[in-house]
This record gives sequence, C-alpha cells and structure tokens, in this order.
Amino acid sequence: MGLDLFFWFVLCLPLNFAFLASTFYQVLMLSDLEADFINPYDAASRINYFIVPEFIGQGLLCAFCLLTGHWIMFLITVPVTCYHVMLYMKRKHLIDVTEVFRLLNAEKKFRIAKIAYYLTIIFISIFRLVLMLVYYFRF
Repeated sequence: MGLDLFFWFVLCLPLNFAFLASTFYQVLMLSDLEADFINPYDAASRINYFIVPEFIGQGLLCAFCLLTGHWIMFLITVPVTCYHVMLYMKRKHLIDVTEVFRLLNAEKKFRIAKIAYYLTIIFISIFRLVLMLVYYFRF
C-alpha cells in the first residue's frame, strides 16, 4: 500500500506537473514568436531545451506504470510515449529555426493537445492518489 502512495504522490504527480509546465512554456514561446515578441532562434533554442528531457521523463513514467502494475495508466501513457519515440527516430523532435514559421500553427495545436492530455493524466493521478489515501487511512 505504501508503494502505491509513493508511486502516485512522488513519481506520477510531480512528473506530470513538470510535463504540463514545460508544455505550457512551449506554447507561450510559440505565441510570443507568432506575435513577434521573440526571434526564431531564441524561441527554438528555448523550446528545444525542454523536448528531450520531456521525452525521457514520459518514457520513464510509462515504464514505471508497467513495472508497478498500473495497467490502465500504462495503456494511457503508451500512445504518447510511442509517438515521442517515433518523432525521435525520424529526427523530427526538435524545432528547426529555418522552418519554425511554416510549422507554427501545427506545433502550437500539437502542444495544446499535449496540455489537454497532461491535464487529464493529472486529474487521473489526483483521483487515484485520493482513492489510495482514503483506502490507506480508513477507520
């Protein structure tokens, strides 16, 4: 029982909050680029700084879900992890400075969809955490 609380409270929830924050920051950078508040080189370098750690963290979260036996959470995290692996294998995971304006709307929509995905995962994690706490501290 203590390991489930550790998994949900120490691993799953902080990782998902970090993913949400980094994706939100990336959307802000793309919006600033669209409004011409930042140059393309700075925007691309700031966004690319967060991409590979996010991919690694998402892969670790998926692996932890598999290894701890949280099958539904594993099935929810597998598609995004596979998509990240596919982007990395095709070398399309980083934003190119020369093509950033051509792909701006698609990149922004992709990251907004990722924000919705991470919010869903956070709600599921909070629900599971509360469920575990109620079960663990019942009288």
